Amino acid sequence: MLQSLLDKFWDEDVWLPPNTTWVDIAPGPDKSVVYNDHRHLLYPLPMAIVLIGLRHLLEKYWFAPFGKSLGIKNTRPKKAPNNPKLEAAYHASSKIRHKQVCSLAKQLDMTERQVERWWRLRRSQDKPSTLVKFCENAWRCVFYLYNFSYGLFVLWDKEWLWDIDQCYIGYPHQGLTNDVWWYYMISSAFYWSLTISQFWDVKRKDFWQMFVHHIATIALLSLSWVCNLHRIGTLVLLIHDCADILLDAAKATKYANYQKLCDTLFAIFTVLWIVTRLGIFPFYIIWSSSVRAPMLLPMFAAYYIFNSLLCLLLVLHMVWTWLILQVAYKAITAGQLDGDIRSSSSEISDSSHQSNHSTPNRLNHKKET
Repeated sequence: MLQSLLDKFWDEDVWLPPNTTWVDIAPGPDKSVVYNDHRHLLYPLPMAIVLIGLRHLLEKYWFAPFGKSLGIKNTRPKKAPNNPKLEAAYHASSKIRHKQVCSLAKQLDMTERQVERWWRLRRSQDKPSTLVKFCENAWRCVFYLYNFSYGLFVLWDKEWLWDIDQCYIGYPHQGLTNDVWWYYMISSAFYWSLTISQFWDVKRKDFWQMFVHHIATIALLSLSWVCNLHRIGTLVLLIHDCADILLDAAKATKYANYQKLCDTLFAIFTVLWIVTRLGIFPFYIIWSSSVRAPMLLPMFAAYYIFNSLLCLLLVLHMVWTWLILQVAYKAITAGQLDGDIRSSSSEISDSSHQSNHSTPNRLNHKKET
């Protein structure tokens, strides 16, 4: 039964071009080129655990001491007084409405203000310290810098970096080199590690957007690997890594109170993001996969799946671009980039998490004052 379902899922008519079988692109010593081995997609899972361990070591012995040397404190908010009933209500839902505040106040013989104050303290208690957030962004910045540099080094002498048509010419009989193998495996492992660690990292309002982004990226990497579409996959990776370096660097400098440097990095990031995510990605990558690819090779079902996932990433990019431009506008009108670009939990009157690249409501309070 299971084998029958797998055979139907991995139908050659779906995943491969016409007149091509899995045997044709299976790796082996008798083949003229080195083909991708689908079994290697399991390697990024243990590699992701290694990356999580490496991140823990770097944050503990490198990023945290460095952050403290910059004056970043690891202070935690004041703890809320012990109250079992309020604690039970909080665990049921961190959001609270006025009706619930009134109900809890009557049950516990407290004023509404006391319940609200306790709720604020309890939610603040779950917030990570500034040092924790600095370490998280420092880790991402260092990895993206490494991965982009390594990807550029790997692809510099590859013909498809300079002529994107080479991603399709000769497909699917395109050989795999060791450096591209490592680039794919490390990148896949990193996105697996982000997907896993996202559940205990700093919580954001865009939690599910990021989760979908990571899953879509992993699906793209896995699909392109199985279908031997690693050439276009490496270009997508390269484009996505470069802007993220500056984003996490800007957030790290914000936590370290280097405001001018933060503003400068964020301005460069905004320009680079728009150029790569809304310029090169749709008008070069997606255009080539949508227009040039059908001209150079026969179409097959997996091609449309692959292209749909690229379009899904583009939609996410458009949503995030709108949020980034909102931050840029507020930064210009306020004179500086105030607050975290991707804020953590907010006050009782707000939703449970701030948006990706958004500023806290205190910016508006400052203006009113």
